[in-house]
Amino acid sequence: MRTVLISNDLVRLSFLAALLRDAGIESVVLDGHVSAIEGSIGAIPRRLAVLPEDERQARRVLSEAGEMRC
Repeated sequence: MRTVLISNDLVRLSFLAALLRDAGIESVVLDGHVSAIEGSIGAIPRRLAVLPEDERQARRVLSEAGEMRC
């Protein structure tokens, strides 16, 4: 898996995962359970990741949406 974005904002991660899904790219949010264990105070950011072969297209989709920050 390749990380394409890191964020503490659950709404943003959900929106961006939906954008990727609409583009035919499967994604997964990593570190969600760790963040929940620490009380969801936002100390541990979550990572949006895609398969290596989808990374270039995913970065393009996120960039076009104005959301590339990783």
